[in-house]
This record gives sequence, C-alpha cells and structure tokens, in this order.
Amino acid sequence: MMPRGPLPLVIAVVVLLAGCSSDDKEARRRAAGPAPTVKSYARVASAAAGARIFTRCSACHSVGQGAPDLGGPNLHGVIGAEIGQNRPRFAYTAALQQVGGRWTRARLDAWLADPQRFAPGTAMAFPGLADPLDRADVIAYLETQR
Repeated sequence: MMPRGPLPLVIAVVVLLAGCSSDDKEARRRAAGPAPTVKSYARVASAAAGARIFTRCSACHSVGQGAPDLGGPNLHGVIGAEIGQNRPRFAYTAALQQVGGRWTRARLDAWLADPQRFAPGTAMAFPGLADPLDRADVIAYLETQR
C-alpha cells in the first residue's frame, strides 16, 4: 500500500528534480555513445551548460548582438561565419586569417580543444578545453547567439 500525505509527494518531487539537475554531464556523456564524435556530442550538448562554461571566455569575448569586441572579438553570429572575418574592426592574427573557411561545429571543436594547434601562431593564449562535452556545450551556446 502506498503511503499517503505530503511526505511521499515531497520525496517524488525531489527525485524528479534531481533527475533534471543541471549536473547531468555523465548521463549526457553516456548518451553520446561508446566512441563519441563531434556530431554525437552535439546531439547531447546543453546550451545552458555552455553558457556557464562561456563565463570563462567572457573575460576576453562578448557574445551579445551589438556588444563591443574586448581582448578577443565578439562571438555573436560566429557559427557559419568566415574564420578570422566575423568582426571587421577586430585585428585577427594572420595565422587565424590564413586558416580560411567557415566556423562549423567540427572546426570550433578543434579550435576550442587547442587554438595553437588549430592556427599555429594565433594570439589566443587560451590553452583550450580538454573535455569534448564542454566544447560541445560551448558550441551549443554559441549556436543560440545568432
């Protein structure tokens, strides 16, 4: 027989909310599969988690429409933009401009993993994000900034 009263209801709500917590990273990692790719991480990425991670980036990068460039360029609309061209008034390094092409998920993933490896000689001093799920989350967040 199921107990009645407010306590079972409170317990049920707590259990449900725990399943919806923002710290679902390991569940998302498992959902990406045994040999995850950029595409499978994108499938389980969280823009909300990416927004939290992006706070590390915000020391140098703004992301809001019309926001100024800081030490790095504003990243609003960066997805699909030409690499090293998104902000016409920002002085991108020649190393980044020479990469060519557009910012795709895969290219952003490579950049966020190791900017120096992606564009040797870039001025970006950030060492990169080692966790591929963190990178996917940041990319998911940037995709919301169009």
